[in-house]
Amino acid sequence: MESVKKRLTEFSLEAHELYLNSSVPYLDGSPEPLLFFRDWIAPNKPVIIRNAFSHWPALNRWTPEYLREKVGSKVISVSVTPNGYADAVSGDRFVMPEERKMTFSAVLDVIQGKVQQRGVLYVQKQCSNLLDELPELTDDLEPHVPWMSTALGKLPDAVNFWLGEASAVTSMHKDHYENLYCVISGEKNFILLPPTDRPFIPYGMYQPAVYHQTDDGDFKVIDQSDSKKVPWIPLDPLDPDLDRYPQYIRAHPISFSVKAGEMLYLPSLWFHHVQQSHGCIAVNFWYDMEYDIKYNYYQLLDTLSEDTGSS
Repeated sequence: MESVKKRLTEFSLEAHELYLNSSVPYLDGSPEPLLFFRDWIAPNKPVIIRNAFSHWPALNRWTPEYLREKVGSKVISVSVTPNGYADAVSGDRFVMPEERKMTFSAVLDVIQGKVQQRGVLYVQKQCSNLLDELPELTDDLEPHVPWMSTALGKLPDAVNFWLGEASAVTSMHKDHYENLYCVISGEKNFILLPPTDRPFIPYGMYQPAVYHQTDDGDFKVIDQSDSKKVPWIPLDPLDPDLDRYPQYIRAHPISFSVKAGEMLYLPSLWFHHVQQSHGCIAVNFWYDMEYDIKYNYYQLLDTLSEDTGSS
């Protein structure tokens, strides 16, 4: 196993030297589908695309005033946490947010500072929450990204809407989706690591639990004792504990911002950590590629990393 571990380390270094960028490059305008597949999807490399959705009315329309008028009375799913960390390791638990139903206007009241409350709000429910909970907004954008759908030969499996406070954080994780992340207002701050850095990224198995806010405003953690343990990354890339996770020093994180009007292509299985400006609004398109060759290849790398004790 030591020889496998050594080869995995060498493989990661070679990937950075041979084809991975030290920063995320930009494209200006929507790309041709075949070229995009060849240059970015197949090699599994992220890129920021400017002017790819400048024709969407949402870029100009989605002000707080417009959203209040259009969907203010709609009841949506909102994640609530005491510290902004939803779906994250806390101590020896993998803690998920309290899922709360609120009107869209009530969420805006908190984000705009009109109402004070304990806890951090984040509209982040996935599974196509834009289409399921806010269909009134779909006329302000496209139902899919045509050149991406052509490149992959399929439509997106989910279209998600994101809105949150500045302290709302997405902890480090990976997805099996090809992801197009479109920032409508504000900006998103990303930390990315490629799948080839998996040997340096720690994993653990954690008892799942959920936050619950009591009547006095305090939060308590409630175990989900009937659920299986969850594999998750305990490391915080903003303040990595290198004494506990010394291998992480070999990783190559990339930090950057995606601003309003910009689209990030986030390839499947890249590790990512996300912060945002206060009240940032974004929409993303998930294309499920769980069973393609690229997915199987990186899943093998993941398995080898676990077998050599890099978990």
